[in-house]
Amino acid sequence: MPPESANHFVVVVLDSLRYDTWLEAAPSELARLGPVQRRFSYASWTAPSHFNLLMGLLPHTSPKGVYASEYYKDDFRRYSERLGVPDIEFQSLLPSLFLPTYLKHSLGYRTHAMVSMPVLNSRTLLNTDFDTYELMDRHNDMHAMLEQLDFTGDAPSFHLLNVGETHYPYALPDEEPGEWPRISGVHGVVRALDGTDPTERQGQFDLDQLAELRRRQVHALEYLDGVFAELFRRVPRNTWLVVTSDHGELFGEEGYFGHGPINHEKVFEVPFVEGMVP
Repeated sequence: MPPESANHFVVVVLDSLRYDTWLEAAPSELARLGPVQRRFSYASWTAPSHFNLLMGLLPHTSPKGVYASEYYKDDFRRYSERLGVPDIEFQSLLPSLFLPTYLKHSLGYRTHAMVSMPVLNSRTLLNTDFDTYELMDRHNDMHAMLEQLDFTGDAPSFHLLNVGETHYPYALPDEEPGEWPRISGVHGVVRALDGTDPTERQGQFDLDQLAELRRRQVHALEYLDGVFAELFRRVPRNTWLVVTSDHGELFGEEGYFGHGPINHEKVFEVPFVEGMVP
């Protein structure tokens, strides 16, 4: 049986969101959770970053003078506060080292995931020990996720939400696909899977176009701040909420765009805020 003190636990991953985008957008509803922190992802693209998140390894602070093992132990001890369950230790997550497995089988949680990015689809290994796991019909509609959140029953719930409005092309739900920006070459992998040639070389980045994409990401977070206001109204008061990103994004800095095979601070730097739902 779950501990009577157990909180509901919700992790919202705003895909590709940069830390300084959060600062520029200054979301007022999200600020009710507490001050945003500058943290760093363990990976530079979606799939491995979510695997780390589901291991319980939230974005780190990059501390100096600390052994990694000590940082991990301290971070895992925070789950006692997050979950409202006393005396959770690093060893409690062994041997699986997978948060849904621990929550479901050791603490009696119901486990649910709704994801926006196809790379996280339900056939991947990420879908382990989830009671429900859904790739959403649209990649950019967090509000549709809220309508499916379920906290009923006699067990606490864990929900993972991967939100796509902040991912390229940074489109809001009411924006027609024909109006989305298109950067030549970004969809090369998809073309390769279709059997066409994705190898054509691209010219120099259009910095004005990249600046506009950055503005679109800022606008996406400004919009999502209102969706979070709705989330706060829907979830029970005993819900611990983590809001972060899986990685950052490059908008032309030092010749880079996007994320993935990029070793740059801005692709690892992410926002992080957590606390009881206000």
